[in-house]
Amino acid sequence: MTNNLYRKLSQEEITIMQSHNCWADDWNNINVKDKFNPNSYNIVRFSGDIYLGATSSKIELEAGISIGTGIFNAKIHNCSVGDDSYISNVNQHIANYDIGNKVVISNIDKIQVVGETTFGNGTKVSVLNETGGRDVVIYDNMSSHVAYLLAMYRNDSVLIERLESMIADYVATVKSTRGTIGNNVNISNTRIIENTKIGNGAQICGASRLVNGSVNSTDIAKVVIGDYVIAKDFIISSATKIIDGAIIDKTFVGQGCEMGKQYSAENSLFFANCVGMHGEACSIFAGPYTVTHHKSTLLIAAMYSFMNAGSGSNQSNHMYKLGPIHQGVVDRGSKTTSDSYILWPSKIGAFSLIMGRHYNNCNTSIFPFSYLIENTNKSYLVPGVNLKSVGTIRDAKKWPTRDKRKGEKIDQINFNLLSPYTIGKMADGYHKLKTLLSTSDILVDSYVYDNCIIAKSALVKGMEYYEMAIYKFVGNSIIHKLSSVDCSSVEEVLSALKPEGNIGGGSWVDISGLLTPKSEITKIIEDIKENEVASLDKLHQRFVDINGNYYSYEWNWLYYLVKRYYKGFDSFSIQELIHIIKKWLKSVVELDELLYEDAKKEFTLSSKTGFGIDGSASAKDKDFENVRGEFHNNSFVLEVLHHIEKKTELGKSTISKLKNLL
Repeated sequence: MTNNLYRKLSQEEITIMQSHNCWADDWNNINVKDKFNPNSYNIVRFSGDIYLGATSSKIELEAGISIGTGIFNAKIHNCSVGDDSYISNVNQHIANYDIGNKVVISNIDKIQVVGETTFGNGTKVSVLNETGGRDVVIYDNMSSHVAYLLAMYRNDSVLIERLESMIADYVATVKSTRGTIGNNVNISNTRIIENTKIGNGAQICGASRLVNGSVNSTDIAKVVIGDYVIAKDFIISSATKIIDGAIIDKTFVGQGCEMGKQYSAENSLFFANCVGMHGEACSIFAGPYTVTHHKSTLLIAAMYSFMNAGSGSNQSNHMYKLGPIHQGVVDRGSKTTSDSYILWPSKIGAFSLIMGRHYNNCNTSIFPFSYLIENTNKSYLVPGVNLKSVGTIRDAKKWPTRDKRKGEKIDQINFNLLSPYTIGKMADGYHKLKTLLSTSDILVDSYVYDNCIIAKSALVKGMEYYEMAIYKFVGNSIIHKLSSVDCSSVEEVLSALKPEGNIGGGSWVDISGLLTPKSEITKIIEDIKENEVASLDKLHQRFVDINGNYYSYEWNWLYYLVKRYYKGFDSFSIQELIHIIKKWLKSVVELDELLYEDAKKEFTLSSKTGFGIDGSASAKDKDFENVRGEFHNNSFVLEVLHHIEKKTELGKSTISKLKNLL
């Protein structure tokens, strides 16, 4: 480092430092700023090229303790140290690092860069298949969407080659023989940090070993790494906590994640706001909001998002023949109950509940919001029943409020429960159920679909649930469109309901949190292959643009959905709009009433078991009320009732406006 801010030590300063038991292989290799204070160094051995900043103020440690800055009892080799930093009790050395301003480093073994390193960038992570084949090359600021393309589009070798080339270009820019520790970093009681770059504001306390990685902390989104953490070949993104003995190996951890309580992850990807506690992960692609809290839970060789894993959840990805080559997909919003098991390969539909142990491969992807239940070693599918679950609605509401990311958000996340993706699946599921019903004997009481049994009563109910949800989605979109229209003329109304271009009319996909028309992903892929998108920054912006245009694309999809199901449809008529809004209102109210009844179950007599444990029935009721509250005052119940009232009034007023145009 050469900088006109620095000068050589004076002989007087050298003498003072020597009197404080400081040594240097060559005092001429030490460069200092004008406000350098030689009294701020005690028992320090310098070697290599050294740059030292000012030590003109104190720095606050913890518990209100502040201490003068400087370096005490340490070996520093080939480093620069910024202004007002404090380094003490380095058992071995700090070597080949540029250390920022107001940094605290105390009670460590060693921090070093050995040779040339890319700080975890370029590490190949074997997701989904442990033996390889879907390797994702990780890098700083990787989004779940880029990772999705790398992992899931292996059929397109040109795409993979271009993506990996772009990543290689980025990796080359971070390759260095020197590490960086940003400003306002605190590293204490830590053993070994090697070939690891550390961003501003990071708090590393008690870690055992960090090797070949990046801690991408920022001033507004600090990374916290705690006691006994071991990390190797890793990238940790901003606003993330890795604490309590967690172990990660060949793993990418996205923004706002938390791992702790001895959680272990190997060859895995975790994206925005994932939580891993107690259990273990092997070769998983954990899309946004994948959560596992239990010691006995293993997630292996599968793709998840918005998923909650119950205690003892387990999967297996091999049949002891050709090894662990099978993989699973659990679509967004699904849950597993305690002691559940799934045999891969299987694909589970969005917002499903998986209960019991399933020993047959199954594909329920066109049946979202379902229960998959095991009974006597057989898998039973209950389509659409999760649409009336208060837990599903509660999850959808809590996800946006639990976003821990700050500053730029790398993953583009769509939280919508009903979307062209899920509604499209429901439409396909509805027609499949209708086909099963129409092509079977009238006396049949159950049906088989892809190794799953569907009871006739569940099939009929599933069709009802899906139809209600479809009408709810269609009506929501139409009323939202009309909310900005005066409805003073037929032409004004129909003009407002025209499609906003051609994008969105076909099938939709969930690219690990990003809901998008499949056509837009096809365009991105072609642009990558044609070198129109030649950098990771441009690719990221394309995903940002898609997310920003979601509601325009959604409306186009809905328009063509209606066109698909209404014979001879060319544009809406006022009569059709009134009919749809009436169906919407009926569906909204009926679904809300189902939610109301589901919520009421939480306040039944059986739910009060264990309350008022030593008292009478009245004591049980009072204890329950004081702990859980009263049903009629419950915030969710009140919200459901208010929603019914609000939507009823909105539906009636919209219908009234439209009737005036007839």
